[in-house]
Amino acid sequence: MRSRIIAAVAAILLAIVGVVLLTGYVVGADQRAMAGMKTTSVLVVTEPVKAGTPAKDLAELVEPKVLPAKAVAPGALTSLEDVAGKVATADLVAGEQLLADRFEAPEKAKDKGAVDVPEDMQEISIMLESQRVVGSTITAGETVGVFATYHEGRKPTHQVLHQALVTRIENGVAPSDAKPDAESDAEEGAEPAAPAVPEGSVVVTLALSAPDAETLVWSQEIGTIWLSREPEGTPRDGTRTVTEGGLFR
Repeated sequence: MRSRIIAAVAAILLAIVGVVLLTGYVVGADQRAMAGMKTTSVLVVTEPVKAGTPAKDLAELVEPKVLPAKAVAPGALTSLEDVAGKVATADLVAGEQLLADRFEAPEKAKDKGAVDVPEDMQEISIMLESQRVVGSTITAGETVGVFATYHEGRKPTHQVLHQALVTRIENGVAPSDAKPDAESDAEEGAEPAAPAVPEGSVVVTLALSAPDAETLVWSQEIGTIWLSREPEGTPRDGTRTVTEGGLFR
């Protein structure tokens, strides 16, 4: 019996030692991988942050993280002092880098997000992939066209709404490795990369009449939606609603 107990204890100790050695190896591998490249310490969000949160309140919600220079997003902050006196202009999610362009002076942030909703309009939100929202370049206050594609043998793609007012847009997370910094580009002789397109979903809120809201909801339920930036002067006509059978009227 004693020998079995000793063997069990030895097995546990060996397992613990193995875990410690494996952890040390993994950490060492990360350090070895980082040793041969240029790195930068930037602030990364650790807990969700609501739009309008003052920068001075973020000390407990962000932490520094060392990243390869190529993985640092343009405008990434290294200190909260760089945005002192400003507030977040959008909701921030855990894991994303803290970017300077996500902060504005309180009065500017308020004006930027203020969109008057017509009295006869209803606000309704849809979640779309960033490429379906013109690469997430649309901002509150703009108007968009709405295209819908219906599945299961229904009619092909149609533009179902014109000049729909955007009252709010919550962007996805900017990819951390999508764009090299300028210094790295110069060292490698590469051409500057295009601006990064945010990853993940984008929540877009539109102000619509009741019939147009019905069209949007039905299109989202039975098909897929793309938004467009229409030419200036596009009239709010030609809008079509959808019947239960997926046909326009």
